[in-house]
Formats: sequence, C-alpha cells, structure tokens
Amino acid sequence: MYTATKNIKLPTTITGSLPRPLWYTENLGRRSFMEAMVNSRFREQYTDAVSCFLRDQEMAGLDIVTDGDARFDTEIGGYSWFSYPLTRLDGIDFSTAYGRPTLMGRVPFPRGHILHEGLEARIQPTIIGPIGRGKLQYTPLFLTAQSLTDRPVKFGSITAELLGLALKDNHYKSRRERILAIADALNEELAEVVANGCTVIQLEEPQIHLLGLRGGVDTEMTLDFMVEVFNRTVKGLRDKCEVWGHSCWGNPSQQRMFATAQTYKPTLALYNQCDADVLTFETCSSAGMDLEAIGKEITGKKIAIGVIDHHTLQVETPDEVAGFIRRALKHIPPERLVISSDCGMGREGMSRKHAFFKMVALVQGTNIVRKELGLPEAECRAGEAGYSLALKG
Repeated sequence: MYTATKNIKLPTTITGSLPRPLWYTENLGRRSFMEAMVNSRFREQYTDAVSCFLRDQEMAGLDIVTDGDARFDTEIGGYSWFSYPLTRLDGIDFSTAYGRPTLMGRVPFPRGHILHEGLEARIQPTIIGPIGRGKLQYTPLFLTAQSLTDRPVKFGSITAELLGLALKDNHYKSRRERILAIADALNEELAEVVANGCTVIQLEEPQIHLLGLRGGVDTEMTLDFMVEVFNRTVKGLRDKCEVWGHSCWGNPSQQRMFATAQTYKPTLALYNQCDADVLTFETCSSAGMDLEAIGKEITGKKIAIGVIDHHTLQVETPDEVAGFIRRALKHIPPERLVISSDCGMGREGMSRKHAFFKMVALVQGTNIVRKELGLPEAECRAGEAGYSLALKG
C-alpha cells in the first residue's frame, strides 16, 4: 500500500543510518531499549541524537526520514546492525560466542585489511531454544522518532537470512527452519510497529543479489528461498503500510566489498517476486550501469535508486544528482521513481557534515529535475539564503 510516497513525485529519502554525533557516547550494550531509557543520561543522549538526525533531514528537505539507526552501538564495522537483534531475540545464547574472521565460511580479506578487522570482531552466538521476539522493542524505537517529526519515519530491520546465517544452532534441524523462525519473529514485531502508526517498513539487505553471484550457497540456501524469506517476513504488512526492500553491495566501515562494480541483472526477476511496494538499488557507485535493466525487469513496484555514494567523502553536486536522475528517467517513469542514497551513511568513516551536505545535494538535485518536469519542489532550508549563517554587511 502506497502511504508515504502516494502523493509525491520523485520522493526523496536516505537508506537509514547516519554518523553518530561525537557527544553521543552512551551505548545500549545488551540492555533492552526500554531498560536503557530509564537511565537519564542515555535517554537524553539518545533522544537528542534522534532529534538531530531528523532535523538534519528536514533541513535538507527529505520527504521520508529515518531515525539514523540511533539504536546501534559503536561496534567495529557497524556490527551492531547484527548484534542489536541477536542479543534481544529469545532463544539465543552468547555465553559460547567467539570471534570468527569469515564470511559465508570463507576468509575473503587477509589480516591487515580493514575488513578483516570487521570480521574478526564479529561473534557467533548459539540458538538453544525457540526463536521469539524477545526484547526487540521496535515499536518504542519508532515512536520515539515519529514523536519528533511530522514527516513519515521509515523504520528498517535487518533480514532474517542474515541473522540466521550468523548463528550456530543447537535447536533447529536446518538453516531453513531457523531462518523462517526468525522471519516469523520479525514479522510479529514489525506488525506491531505498523499497528502503532508506522507507514513505511524497510527490510534491509535481502541476500538475493549477493547469493546470486554464486548461484545460491547450496541446495538448501537457494535464491528462491531468499524470496520466500522476504515475503514471509512482511506477510500481511502491505495491506497496512508501504513495504520497502533495500539492496546494496555492502557497507562495513564505509568500504566497498568488491574490487569492481557488480551487477543486479541476474537476480532482478527474483527481486520482482518480492512482496514489496518499493525496491531500492545501489546505482551511484556503479555509475548507473544497471538502470536500464532495473527499469525493464522491476514491474508493478516503485524503484528507489541511489544517487549518493556512501563510500566516498566527496559531496556530489546538485547538477550531478540531477544528471543521474535524468538518466534514470529514460528507463523508469517519474511516478515510479524514488530518490535515495546507495546505502546508509555510516557509523564509521563519514562525518555528520559530509552526510548532511550529501542529503542537501540529493534534494537540490531532485528539485532541479522536479522543476524541469513541472512538479512541486521540496523546501530545502539548508540551501535558502534566508537561513544562511553568513554575516551580512
């Protein structure tokens, strides 16, 4: 159901994460969110950080905002994206967790490589009982952000397969069984968020395109199963809110995972089977090489393209953003096109200043194209002379 993007042409947003303020020094650790919010110092820092994230997005002029992933701790390589749910779902034991510098059973980055450090810092807990929602507490996270803005807050969650493949298992009989159990727990949690007013849910990083590089992991972890997992996680949600699926090529420590740009082409037909209203694709860092294929293969859904590269500190110009959008419009009609960043802007590697001005360029570039098409422009207060900090003589 189109809720947040229904009446907006070329709506703008970012994927999710934003760099933490330097003064935001508190971490959740393994406390539940509601437990931590009893602590006055954490409550103040967390709420202020979310407020800053939202205000920056409003000043830039984004139509759909996020909470900046403020719940995630300052863990190496952004690992809190994994550890937040893994430490809060029922049925998972951390007492036997250990470091493992592998990815899908391999060691793709040697010691001395920045991404080796990220993998080395990861831990692998064990499933010892039935997976349940536990203390995910997505609803109070969403409500904290939504109470601070009039704009729709897009709430994102990591996918079930990523969590399931990061676990040892002493309970379920197969990887499929445990991943579907996680999908069911996430579905229950997200349904509660939607029941409390959230209009945009985003599943982050379905592994369809990444496993597609290898034709799937094996006969159990197939590409068709990845589609099944996505659809099971969002079952029933599209009747009540807008469901997004975010795909990219990885963002640990703001690093590229591959030496050369990868293509979505082999798996676009599978993505089109996902029960989503909007599918997002990393296109800026690959110079838009898949725009034509994406426009051709993805039907019956809106398409969000990345026009901002999250890997680089070089801030794109509005003209560069506008040029990229014009290229996309040759293959995707404006009523189905959403403008976004390639991925999240970080928890490592990028400053708040860089992220802010990238968001400003995103909106200013979109406004250039909106004006050319005769569409309403967004207010970008950061770019208006009346709000400049420059002293007037």
